[in-house]
Amino acid sequence: MVGGEGTSAAAEELVKGTRQAAEFAEQFRAYSESEKHWKARMEFILRHLPDYQDGPNGGGRLDRLLALSMVWANHLFLGSSVNTKEDFSNFHHAVE
Repeated sequence: MVGGEGTSAAAEELVKGTRQAAEFAEQFRAYSESEKHWKARMEFILRHLPDYQDGPNGGGRLDRLLALSMVWANHLFLGSSVNTKEDFSNFHHAVE
């Protein structure tokens, strides 16, 4: 048997953590957001969440991530684009 009980416990922890992260992100879903749009935006949020955790004093970093996720989704699904090279540069650096 490959992995044994330790692998099973690790897999269960991973699934539990993933489920908790998805439940956390669900509170940010817009009422009018389709399932397709939400799945993509939730993946964006979860992928970048570690980089945008608010510190103990707040700071609004989570709000910034949520705003960026909306801009990204609009760009992806609606074809919204930035108007200038400077806007693109700012958006690109913000998402990194």
